[in-house]
Amino acid sequence: MSTNSPPVRLDEITPHHASQRLSEGSAVLVDVREPDEHARERIAGSTLIPLSKFDAARALALSRDGQGIILHCRGGRRSMDAARQAAALAPTGTVVSSMAGGLEAWKQAGLPVRTNAAAPRMSVMRQVQLTIGAGVLAGAALTWFVHPAFIAVPAFFGAGLIFAGATGTCGLAALLERMPWNRVPKCGAECKQGH
Repeated sequence: MSTNSPPVRLDEITPHHASQRLSEGSAVLVDVREPDEHARERIAGSTLIPLSKFDAARALALSRDGQGIILHCRGGRRSMDAARQAAALAPTGTVVSSMAGGLEAWKQAGLPVRTNAAAPRMSVMRQVQLTIGAGVLAGAALTWFVHPAFIAVPAFFGAGLIFAGATGTCGLAALLERMPWNRVPKCGAECKQGH
């Protein structure tokens, strides 16, 4: 085993540094948010590989001729998780970066984003949280005021959360993604560049 090969580097970079590397062509940008988030607002040129279905090999395959990989999400946490996964599979010498602060920091730095006004405003994950919260609250109230058997309602939602956490698959999210209000039209003339 050679000790001369440069190790895989995992780092966290600022939006300005990320923008500079992208404009130089020394890195590719991967968005690890969910499809509805990406459809609503994104950095031009980014490739979507959601963390919920993250494939590190696919992300690394986007890199050409020694380019690094920059991963981003909304606030920086999901992209750091994805960066750790990618760094574990990356060839030696590859720079795998997470953009600190994510898309929010990118916008605060005055860097451009593309927006699609026709996309749903509330993310599917927020809809999941609202649905589960309402279901647990309603089930608890029904248990208290109507009949103890309604304890099955919050138990059902709890079991669903355990399953989602254990498998990385959320059935409620998959169902909500198919609802008419979450269908995302293709980004065409309604997409605009902004800060």
